[in-house]
Amino acid sequence: MSFSFRQVKYFIAAAETGRISQAAIDLHVSQSAITTAVKGLEEIMDTKLFDRHAQGVSLTYEGHQFLQHAKHITAAVQEAMRVPSRAHETIKGVVKLAVSYTVAGYFLPAYLARFSRSFPGVQINFEEADRDDIEEGLISGKYDLAVMLVSNLRDQEGIGYETLIQSRRRLWLCSGHPFLDLPVVSLQDVSKEPYIMLSVDEASNTAQRYWNRTPYLPNVIFRTSSVEAVRSMVANGTGIAILSDMVYRPWSLEGRRVEVLTLSDPIPSMDVGLAWNRNMDRSSAVEAFCEFMHLALGSEQPQPGLSH
Repeated sequence: MSFSFRQVKYFIAAAETGRISQAAIDLHVSQSAITTAVKGLEEIMDTKLFDRHAQGVSLTYEGHQFLQHAKHITAAVQEAMRVPSRAHETIKGVVKLAVSYTVAGYFLPAYLARFSRSFPGVQINFEEADRDDIEEGLISGKYDLAVMLVSNLRDQEGIGYETLIQSRRRLWLCSGHPFLDLPVVSLQDVSKEPYIMLSVDEASNTAQRYWNRTPYLPNVIFRTSSVEAVRSMVANGTGIAILSDMVYRPWSLEGRRVEVLTLSDPIPSMDVGLAWNRNMDRSSAVEAFCEFMHLALGSEQPQPGLSH
């Protein structure tokens, strides 16, 4: 028995929102349509994709694995439905690409592989760097382009950028945590718990900005540059953390479960996008890479006001 593209789309919406009701609102369909689609997938695959709880739904281990494949399916369909504006075989050149740590580890590898298959004449020379070095490299011409956390950009005059995805931030906590039984959890509640602070890619600076909008502070007991360290400590009950869905995985390396909750306070998303020097012309190879990323992520048109 086969499943439909609609079922895949509904499943992704439920997984990304964590609530059947919100997925239905986002897709302008009934909650029963989402529920039926997900149940159909579970029956076809003979496995449970979601755990249901009072706050909504969370992915099982098998559900998380399927989510990665589902996203690739939708991206491939989006690409197939568009007629490329250039003949791929005629595009040749080198793209000097900078990537930030989180992008390199949790976002870009699959897209680089697909781009290389689509544009065999384009060589991608990529390098991991922090935000300061990326911005300096774009201005100096060391890099043609960057895929980075554009929500962290400081030089918004010399550097043009556009957002590709917005990954929401949610609360990570261990299975059995008392917060899972509460109808609403706020930053005030979080401030009373031991907190694991991620420092890589200026995550602690970003966190400080949204905490500063409240009279509360996180009770930080440990700081680390490792997402996997955060995941392990949270899963084992050492503390809780607020991190983006892009780096979320439901299981720690020890096989312990990490649960997620959406907080009642507004938490900014982690925005990943393209960045470049506004004053430098982009080669055909660079343009091809930008166009490919737009198509692959379903964002063919840059977000208004961000690209120039």
